[in-house]
Parts: sequence; C-alpha cells; structure tokens
Amino acid sequence: MFNHVDTSLPQLDRETIDGVRYYKIPDGDELMKLVSITSVTSHHNKHIFEEWRRKVGEEEANRVNKQATTRGTDLHSLVECHLLNQDLPDKSLIAKHLFKIISPELKNINNIYALESSLYSKQLGIAGTVDCIAEYKGELAIIDFKTSKKAKPRAWIEHYFVQAAAYACMFYELTGIPAKKLVILMACEDGDCVVYEEYDKMKYMKLLTHYIKDFIESKLKEYGK
Repeated sequence: MFNHVDTSLPQLDRETIDGVRYYKIPDGDELMKLVSITSVTSHHNKHIFEEWRRKVGEEEANRVNKQATTRGTDLHSLVECHLLNQDLPDKSLIAKHLFKIISPELKNINNIYALESSLYSKQLGIAGTVDCIAEYKGELAIIDFKTSKKAKPRAWIEHYFVQAAAYACMFYELTGIPAKKLVILMACEDGDCVVYEEYDKMKYMKLLTHYIKDFIESKLKEYGK
C-alpha cells in the first residue's frame, strides 16, 4: 500500500488554442491563461520532429505518434491506479507488458504528494500536469513515467529534465516544499526499465528560462508583434 501525503493543489481547466495548450489559473476574481510546459518543450524540439516527419512521411509519422501516445496513456493509467492502491483497468497487451517492466521501480516510491496533479507558476508563466511527486528511494522527487521502443541516450532527453525542473519550480511556488531530485522512469518495449536521476536541478532551471524565452519570441514573431 502506498502512503499519500495530503497536499492542497489546484484543479485546473485546460483549453487548446492554435495547437497550444493553456491552463486557466485563478487570478483574484478573474482567470488568466498560462501556457502548458509540454507545449513549451515541444516547441523547443519542433525542428527535430519536423525533420523526422519529412524523412518518414506524414502517414508513417501519424501512425507512430498515435501508437506512442496510446502506449504512454495506457501505461500512465495503469501506474496511476497502482499508486492509488486501486485495481488495475484492462489495457492493451503492450501497456500490460510495459507495466510489468516498470513495476519493480514503483516499489521505490512512497509518500506521494501529487499524482497526475495540476501545477502552475505565475512567476514563470507556465502550468502543467505532473505525473508524480513522491519520495523515490527516500528522497522527494519529481517523477515522470515514459515509454519507448528502447532506452534513449541521456543526451536525447534534456527536455524531459527541463519539464521535470519546471514542475519542481511550480510545486515549490505553490507549497514551499523543495524536491530533492528529478527522476525519469522509462519502460522500454525491449524489456529494459531505465532510471535517469538528476540532482542538479539548477542546470535545468536555467535551461527552462531559455526554453520559455524561445517560445515567447517565436509566438511574438508568429503574431507579427
């Protein structure tokens, strides 16, 4: 049984405008819209995916994206139910396979502060939904669950850590509680579960400011301002 820590976090509505996701944040008697950190990190790597799409073709790219999205969503559902001490829903065979692969690492998680929870930072102008904030091997961590065909080199997942660092900033702004580290748990179809840990949060927080600046400058150019 996983222990859950009572943490007061907001429930936020989302909407998508011109392909960009926004969260509606309380601001006095009004609502303000903050861009999703996922949209910010996706924009930063946009050129990589555009080049890949040109290489494999639109039809194949759409097929692979749909498969990866379904795979990831199903695994997240299984992990969330497991960490909530609930019975597991019936999902695809590949999702069940990936859950079996990641399950041993889930035993290192306890004292869960947030699970699929909305977060935001007015200071940074961003918001998002964090996979999990909990103790991992006894240290409070921002935890992201990822799926892949096979393990990715650490150099390829900078944006994963930038996103996790963003959640650390949001969580601290809302609660005053600092996360000790960033953890990416990647379940791979080839049977591996790779754990990427990072203690140098400041490194990725600095990169986060560059990601946000790049996103804002791009949108200003797009709207001709």
